[in-house]
Amino acid sequence: MRPSKEIIAGAVLVAVLGAGWWWNGAQPPPITYKTAKIERGTVLQVVTATGIINPVVTVQVGSQVSGIIQALFADFNSVVKAGQIVAQLDPLPFRTRVTEMEATLQNARGSLARARADLALQQRTFDRASTLFEQHLNAQQDVDNARAAYETAQAVLQIAEAQVKQAQAQVETAKVNLAYTTIRAPVNGVVISRNVDVGQTVAASFQTPVLFTVAKDLTKMQVDTNVSESDIGGIADGKPATFVVDAYPDQVFTGAILQVRNAPISVQNVVTYNVVVGVENPDLRLRPGMTANVSIVVARRDDVLKASNQALRFKPASAKTEAKTGDKTGEKTDGRKDSDGKPKPTIWLRSPQGEPTPVEVVTGITDGVWSELIAGDVKAGDDVIIGLEMPKGPHGGSLPPGFGSSPSQRPSTGAPRGL
Repeated sequence: MRPSKEIIAGAVLVAVLGAGWWWNGAQPPPITYKTAKIERGTVLQVVTATGIINPVVTVQVGSQVSGIIQALFADFNSVVKAGQIVAQLDPLPFRTRVTEMEATLQNARGSLARARADLALQQRTFDRASTLFEQHLNAQQDVDNARAAYETAQAVLQIAEAQVKQAQAQVETAKVNLAYTTIRAPVNGVVISRNVDVGQTVAASFQTPVLFTVAKDLTKMQVDTNVSESDIGGIADGKPATFVVDAYPDQVFTGAILQVRNAPISVQNVVTYNVVVGVENPDLRLRPGMTANVSIVVARRDDVLKASNQALRFKPASAKTEAKTGDKTGEKTDGRKDSDGKPKPTIWLRSPQGEPTPVEVVTGITDGVWSELIAGDVKAGDDVIIGLEMPKGPHGGSLPPGFGSSPSQRPSTGAPRGL
């Protein structure tokens, strides 16, 4: 019995649906590449670091004598002048000491006068004994005794003179210590810290206690930051720097490197160097102790070809394509290295047929997102492959054969070193 038209039509429909399912589900989707343009512009190589804002000159005001704080004449944020009284210690014990030393000096001067009188007497006695000896009226022993007494009187006079000088020095020391009870500002500036209160006892026996800290000029500040040894090579005095602080997140402050200090700072086997950045602070917005996030420009290239760092990291897992080099040699790029033994940087252009074509390039500086292209058969506007579009559909979780998921497909936080 011949099949009916309805059965034939149903069979044809099933065959068409099955073919469509096989075509759409069993076949891999077409390869789609993510691309970006090669651009011409500016590339900045920047070193970032964190530092603390400090005054350029900070002076600690201390006390050279011990005593009780009797009065304070300056407080936080006080503007002081050089020589201005900022604190007063109790001077009474030091005045008593001055009086005592003056009495000692007076006593030493009295002893000196007595020694001079005794020396004059012994000199006359010695002269008289010498005259009588010449007249054969006394013995040689009398002359010797008179000479010894005279020379002893000379020694006593020298001792008395030294005692007077010593007493004078003690008086001067007592007066100096008395003057030290009045604490004066050593420089013009602003008091940024006060460490004592009235009635507090300060002890200067072993080290000078710090009463105040005075910033000489808050209109000129500096950022003390630490830069790792791997980045210090491109930093030199005079290079520009910018930074931001948490207090003013929308304002970028500019400055310049004042000094790169040679003393290494090692913390957990990480060596850094102190880089001092100077900045003007006319409006006093920057305050001591603020944390600054510093960016230092170590290299700048203007009007150069630049490619995305993603393009330099991209490479098909099983690429066997010949390189489009400047000399048209057609050598393969897989595993090729330069004279230093490092892999040659390669970017992949999309050919008119949609296939990736490798191009060897020479890179310069990088800012973490873009890299300078010094040489290579590329031009501005070329489409360079930066990754693969993930296919959609039943096979959306897999890539075409020969293309593996490489580190270049993962999000990157910066350019690899050396680009």
